[in-house]
Amino acid sequence: MSHWANESVFYQIYPLGLCGAPAQNDLSSPPANRLDELLPWLDHAHFLGANALYIGPIFESLSHGYDTVNYSVVDRRLGTNDAFARVCARAHELGLKVVLDAVFNHVGRGFPGFCDLQEKGRASRYLDWFAGVDFQRASPRGDAFTYEGWHGHDDLVKLDVRNPAVRDHLFSATAQWMDQFGIDGLRLDAADCLDLDFLRLLGSFCRARRADFWLLGEIIHGDYRRWAAPGLLDSVTNYECYKGLYSSHAEQNYFEIAWSLNRQFGPQGLYRGLPLYNFADNHDVSRVASLVKDPAQLLPLYSILFTMPGVPSVYYGSEWGIQATKDATDRNLRPRLSLADAEGAGTLPGLEEAIGRLALIRRASPALLTGDYRQIHVASLQFAFARWCREETVIVALNNDTRAAAFSLDASPLPDGAMHDLMDPGRAIRVTGGRLSFSLAPRSAAVISSAPQGR
Repeated sequence: MSHWANESVFYQIYPLGLCGAPAQNDLSSPPANRLDELLPWLDHAHFLGANALYIGPIFESLSHGYDTVNYSVVDRRLGTNDAFARVCARAHELGLKVVLDAVFNHVGRGFPGFCDLQEKGRASRYLDWFAGVDFQRASPRGDAFTYEGWHGHDDLVKLDVRNPAVRDHLFSATAQWMDQFGIDGLRLDAADCLDLDFLRLLGSFCRARRADFWLLGEIIHGDYRRWAAPGLLDSVTNYECYKGLYSSHAEQNYFEIAWSLNRQFGPQGLYRGLPLYNFADNHDVSRVASLVKDPAQLLPLYSILFTMPGVPSVYYGSEWGIQATKDATDRNLRPRLSLADAEGAGTLPGLEEAIGRLALIRRASPALLTGDYRQIHVASLQFAFARWCREETVIVALNNDTRAAAFSLDASPLPDGAMHDLMDPGRAIRVTGGRLSFSLAPRSAAVISSAPQGR
């Protein structure tokens, strides 16, 4: 039986940005009521064809959400636990699973245990909660000790997750989120920095409470099988193909993404059967509309995202092709948006509708959900691959040229007969003598299925 996440289309929301929360938390103001602004976005995600949400950091933090100070309380800049419970309940009413950002590698300097260590020094009962504490030297922040920060950032204090007391604290918070909000999974921030034994224990804890609970890890480099393995994580972020998606289009070089897909999912692919989490952009990287040379390239780009093996995700606002380039703060990547503003800020009319169609195509296609992958044709500006299973064969073709392109593809072992372009339901394309011949308009895609039309 397939896991629910493997049949999902994700929609990512970063609440502190989308809801326009202040950049800094004073930790004293009464809770604001901003979470209601998420409700229309849930309906939008559902309308777009998503059936799962990845919601960025939601718990009390000092600034951007990844410097947590309280794992049990929703950030006061957004609202209250009860308000977020209503958001989760509405999401579930719409059939949207809810996956929360879990920042377990590090905390903010305002975390009570760290404040206790600052105050009491070696006498603090939290002395061994943090990695690399050394009273032989002072920290750059003036503390009487040094400590390990995430990638050298001293505002992000690394937890020692090998400490049973730390694990109990984090697991207790996870149990609260499961009980109070009914969440369906976690996205583990900086998962490559987390101890594998911790990940194994977390997996056992969560799955003992709910067998289908899903764990996604943020992994940027390395062999994804180290983390996505039995007893550990269910999936990891596919940064390799993220890069290939935008640069293959921007640099007019489909050989790059074709190489990555074949390496990952081809006949000898490293990750065959592993449903990696695929994305065109997210809260940490430049919007993909700012990386391509022509907004029209977004249509073939998203067509690959939704038809390649793995689990596709759309970052809020990018379905309209809004632009933003990464800077020192990342705040422009995480903007305050209303639905009306987002629709007017896009660069490619019709992209939202195309993504909605792709989401529904993927969710209805056995071949796209679970099928194997085979590369058929690669050129600088054209690319085609097949996905197939017992019930269906799908051939995906992309044209990144500014001119129409003719395709003549090996369709064996399909018998002669009609196939249908799911992106253009009125268009029938015939297999003749084991070949599939058709043309594609500039900057366009075809998703051609062997299944009967109207299935």
